[in-house]
Amino acid sequence: MSSPIYPRKPVNAVLLSLVLPGFGQFYNGELNKAIWFFLAFAILLVPGPALIALYLPSFLMMPTLLVGLILVLSVWLYGMADAGRVARRKQAYVLQGWQLSGVYVLIFLLCNVLALPMLTGEVRAHQVASFFIPSASMQPGLLPGDILFADMRYNCPGCAAALKRGDVAIFVDPNDRTEYFIKRVIGLPGDRIKISGETVWVNGAALTVGAETGPADERLVTEESDGRMWRVQWNASPALPDIVLTVPPGQAFMLGDNRDASADSRNFGTVPLQDIVGKARQIWFSASKSDGLRWRRLGQVAQ
Repeated sequence: MSSPIYPRKPVNAVLLSLVLPGFGQFYNGELNKAIWFFLAFAILLVPGPALIALYLPSFLMMPTLLVGLILVLSVWLYGMADAGRVARRKQAYVLQGWQLSGVYVLIFLLCNVLALPMLTGEVRAHQVASFFIPSASMQPGLLPGDILFADMRYNCPGCAAALKRGDVAIFVDPNDRTEYFIKRVIGLPGDRIKISGETVWVNGAALTVGAETGPADERLVTEESDGRMWRVQWNASPALPDIVLTVPPGQAFMLGDNRDASADSRNFGTVPLQDIVGKARQIWFSASKSDGLRWRRLGQVAQ
């Protein structure tokens, strides 16, 4: 008895490729092509941006990300067009033994529910993660509405990037371990910290190297430590208590750059080193209701 013939429907092939790149090729019986379409899409979508964020110079990040986005969309759209074109030619088609409804569901679940989330999770946990800045606690360097890449190869066993004073670091919220904070590393284990007025001292040396008056009578203070400089923001009349402490072993002292509007180590104490998981790298998107898309911030390095 001859095998039944089922004509391929171009609209089904296109819709399947829309749901999952390579799925339309699988529908057409082109298993090898289906695998390559899915792999190209997955690699461009997940590890691609990670490699761009970690290894390219800052001025190349945004144009290369744009090129990567175009490539992802091109693979997706070309896969849809290819699936529809091939299906149109296969009006008399004998189904393969593996083209069963259960196999379609299994492949969809393996790719969309298992493979892509696992790949994304691995990259986010150990390579690069994206974080949204919701508050003004890191002004003037980071603004509400900034979205940045963070290097997750930071401060971990065997990692090249060790914790340094002045780093803008991401760490687990001490009061809610499902959330993260972003603050600046001010003190390392054993450091003596003193804060009085607008001045921060580390091991007896003041971090302040300059100050100026900003908008609304804010004080913009330039600080320096270990050869690195950054700007912080104080209100015109800071009314915070003085602090004197020694950072305990295995801990770090963290401060927000907007010193009068930041919950940090002055409130919840020093942070365990194992809770510091990433280092801010570059802003890849920035927008606010008042300013709209802030083009000038795209690609800026977090100082």
